[in-house]
Amino acid sequence: MEGAARVFAGDYNMATLSVAGDEGSPCWVVTPGGAWCRLLYLAGALTEVRENGDMLHCRLADPTGAFDVVIGGRRTPVAGVVRKIVVPAFVTISGTAQFYRRNGEAVVSVRPDHVLVVDRGIRDYWVLTTAESTICRLERLLEAVEGRLTDKRVLAVVHHYGLSLAMLREMAAMVDGAVQSVRPTTNNPATGTDVRGIIMEILREESGPRGTAVQHVIECAAAQGFAQEAVLAAIGELIQDDDCYQPQKGYLKLL
Repeated sequence: MEGAARVFAGDYNMATLSVAGDEGSPCWVVTPGGAWCRLLYLAGALTEVRENGDMLHCRLADPTGAFDVVIGGRRTPVAGVVRKIVVPAFVTISGTAQFYRRNGEAVVSVRPDHVLVVDRGIRDYWVLTTAESTICRLERLLEAVEGRLTDKRVLAVVHHYGLSLAMLREMAAMVDGAVQSVRPTTNNPATGTDVRGIIMEILREESGPRGTAVQHVIECAAAQGFAQEAVLAAIGELIQDDDCYQPQKGYLKLL
C-alpha cells in the first residue's frame, strides 16, 4: 500500500509539476523538495474555516506556511467533524493532494479524508519527522545536482525546477527553521503502554458504517509517535481482549 507523504507547506505550495499516475489513479503532485505526493499526512494549526457555497475552505498552518484544505460537500462526515472544531486548534489531516491550473498558474490544495484534533506535542512530532523526511529527499537531490545519482524521479525534479546548490540550501534553511520552532520538552516519548488507549480513542472518534480502516489507525497513531509494528501488536491484543473486532478485512469496530 502506498504510504502517505509528509511534506511542509513551504515546499508543497511551490509545486508546479504534476505527473499522471496509472489509469484510474490520481496524479502525483511533485514538489521542488523532491516529495511525490498523492496521499498526504499533515499536522498543524487549523486557523480558519469558511464556507463558500457547498465547499469548506480551511487553512492549516505549519512553521513554513499554510496548506489550502478544501472540503467538497457540506454534508460529508469530514465536513461535520471540521465544523465542530473551535479554531485555532492543532489537528492532523489525512488526505489527497490536488493540482490544477488557473489562468495558467499552478494551484495546489489538499482534499481531506480524516481530520483529528491533537495537541501541540503531536504537531511538534510531525514537524520533526517531516523535517527528517525532507532532509533525506534534499540529500538525494543534491546527489543528482552533483551528478552522483541517476534516479529518474529525482532527476525529473531537478530538471523541472532547475535546482541548484543555492536553492537546496534555501530549502534546508526552511527545514531548519521549522525544527527550531519546536518547543523543547522533557516528556518521555510515547510508549507501548499508551498505544491501546490511542487506538481506542481513534476508533471512537473516527468510526464509519464499516468501522475504521486499519491503515487510518496506523497513520493516526504514527503521528503520535507509535511505530506500525507496535500499533498492529496492540490491535491484536485489543481483538484478543474483545475490546474491538474486525467486521471485515482491513477494518475495526469497538465492541
